[in-house]
Amino acid sequence: MARRPVAGDRPPAYPDKAALAAELCISESTVDEWVRRGVLPRPIRAGSSVRWSWAEVVARLNGLAAPQADPFMAGISNVA
Repeated sequence: MARRPVAGDRPPAYPDKAALAAELCISESTVDEWVRRGVLPRPIRAGSSVRWSWAEVVARLNGLAAPQADPFMAGISNVA
């Protein structure tokens, strides 16, 4: 029998700073620092609400974890 999803099974689509910090197991001040350094995307502001797009956060963090391209291998693909 399939298990029904529970609200806590996945992060919200647009978490606030506290929820984002909790999902990433970091402090709220670390969220601020990572935004400043470009590790995390800038938040979306809607009126007085500040939220992050979880999809953008995941994409940014996955991009950081991607292996860097080897310049030799990139250049060798241009050889006929």
